[in-house]
Amino acid sequence: MPHATASAESSTVRLGERVTLDGVKTVLLVGVGGQGTILAGNILAMTASEAGLDVKVSEIHGMSQRGGSVSTIIRMGDHVDTMVCDPGCADVVVAFEAIEALRNQQFLKRGGKLFVNDETITPVPVNIGSARMPRDVSAKLDEIGAIRFDAGEIARSVGSPKSANVVLVGALSTALPFGVEEWEDAISRRVPPKTVEANLEAFRRGRAAASRA
Repeated sequence: MPHATASAESSTVRLGERVTLDGVKTVLLVGVGGQGTILAGNILAMTASEAGLDVKVSEIHGMSQRGGSVSTIIRMGDHVDTMVCDPGCADVVVAFEAIEALRNQQFLKRGGKLFVNDETITPVPVNIGSARMPRDVSAKLDEIGAIRFDAGEIARSVGSPKSANVVLVGALSTALPFGVEEWEDAISRRVPPKTVEANLEAFRRGRAAASRA
């Protein structure tokens, strides 16, 4: 059974400094349409690329326009040959919604980290009556060591309800060896200019939430 731990890793990497990874690292972002998984993936890809890494991104949109499942795979290292993410491959899984965390837990490698937005959205199959909601979602996530927190509440607290995805980027940043300045530079370049400060604060609070969980 995959297990995630809550310890955060500090980084002394400076803006523009090349990062060396031990092999290829894989990050899987999962959620439902409209939650901002693609923007989060873009921020990670930009951060890793600016750190001198080879980065490959694969996006699966599914029924995103109807609120269906979406996922983004980001692989990074000195050289990335393939975008395949088999079960047990992901160093980090970031779930923008709790049921998607359960659906994708098999991709997390042993000792990897699973960050979960503690929110449940009724999946399309449940809405159309072809499936039922799983029971005891939170308890099951706790069993596999998920790091859970309410990203939406954190985003609202900084006055930017749409920034829950950046809160989750903040949590993700604690599991990767990039400096805070690199993450914040990528965020500043990817979000609308009027929202930069709110998104930077969302990022910082996401880092803090992951460290406390």
